[in-house]
Amino acid sequence: MRAIITATELAHELTGATPPVLLDVRWQLSLAKAAGAPAFDGRAEYAAGHIPGAVFADLDRELAATPGAAGRHPLPDLEEFGAAMRRAGVSAGRPVVVYDGGQGWAAARAWWMLRWTGHPDVRVLDGGLPSWEGELSTAVPDPAEGDFVPASAAAGLLDADGAAALARTGVLLDARAGERYRGEVEPIDRVGGHIPGAVSAPTTENVGPDGRFLPAAELKDRFKALGVSEDTEVGVYCGSGVSAAHEVLALAVAGIPAALYVGSWSEWSSDPSRPVAVGADPQ
Repeated sequence: MRAIITATELAHELTGATPPVLLDVRWQLSLAKAAGAPAFDGRAEYAAGHIPGAVFADLDRELAATPGAAGRHPLPDLEEFGAAMRRAGVSAGRPVVVYDGGQGWAAARAWWMLRWTGHPDVRVLDGGLPSWEGELSTAVPDPAEGDFVPASAAAGLLDADGAAALARTGVLLDARAGERYRGEVEPIDRVGGHIPGAVSAPTTENVGPDGRFLPAAELKDRFKALGVSEDTEVGVYCGSGVSAAHEVLALAVAGIPAALYVGSWSEWSSDPSRPVAVGADPQ
């Protein structure tokens, strides 16, 4: 099952007998609110123009629970998540395509949530909305209720202890910017640095200048250089389980399964008893 779809392929599928359910998940990490400026408003961006037929999905309210001890974007209640997806028209027997404003992080979080909870056919629009060459719409669709019922699964999910163990027995990738990994700067969380043993692997290096994923072969070579081989167990974390989902998606494009530590650094660093490594050395 392919994890991404091009805009040309999407336009073709939308004219077919069974068009995919479209989810617009525009969101972006913004420090503007902390500075007193208005935060990014994905719903307003959606209202101003979206791919025809797309339904807005709110990352903070539908793809995550309230921030707290489990991190800034902990797993949502699955019943509430399922209800939100059904309202958007998501059914188990119908493909889903998710997109965002182009960065790919939010769309990847939606992709991961749906795949992890059992949806068999979810893809991310490669390059996001900027790659779409068709018309945009301001009409808000009223889709028929879907039938998707999410199911939790242990596979593909890491907690703090699991992430720490994987850093010793497999490869734990840190998807944040290198300076945050090294602890040189930390604009959000209590302390800078990384989980001991984790390898710096900024997810921004998985895409080209146009925001589209590098070819699968190039991604595979990149992860190989980071220590990932065919029999390696791989996990990914970031600040709050959003950009790390994008790295899990990049790994999927390369044909490499990986688990996600949803709590990520926002959960790990909130506990002063957990060890913190700084500098370029994983340890």
